[in-house]
Amino acid sequence: MDFLTLAKKRYACRQYSDRKVEPEKLKIILEAGRVAPTAVNFQPQRIVVVESEEGIARLARCTRDFKPACALIVCADYREAWVRKYDGKNHADIDASIVTDHMMLQATELGVDSLWICMFRPEVVKAEFGLPEGVEPVNILLLGYGEGEVPSADRHSTMRKPLEETVVVEHF
Repeated sequence: MDFLTLAKKRYACRQYSDRKVEPEKLKIILEAGRVAPTAVNFQPQRIVVVESEEGIARLARCTRDFKPACALIVCADYREAWVRKYDGKNHADIDASIVTDHMMLQATELGVDSLWICMFRPEVVKAEFGLPEGVEPVNILLLGYGEGEVPSADRHSTMRKPLEETVVVEHF
């Protein structure tokens, strides 16, 4: 499957079956995150894999409970991230998001559905999952097998702004 087809196939899955993500698929998804590019290749990402019922219940205390088979809490160690010298911008969030995107698209290619979550209580995530000092949760990627109707890959023609509204050439 070509990349654009894959990207259009991905959707935000909000309803999951009880079917577990196979360990071999999870390993491939995590490997896609490992090889994702990060600023200056500093690799500040730290990923907490949550698969147990108890872990999913703890996650439900941090965010809305979609009852996924698996969740990846994508964190960043801000002490290990590249910082742009001109303005001091720390790239930890960007790196963690690139890692999340690679894992999300790899999951799609493997037939595993996902939901990228940013709406969570960071302090509760830190407490529930014992994140060490300096490691902050950035994204949560839910994984599993969806139930319900899968949206059409053609939905982007009506649900997304046309390129002319989001792209300029040479100068704003």
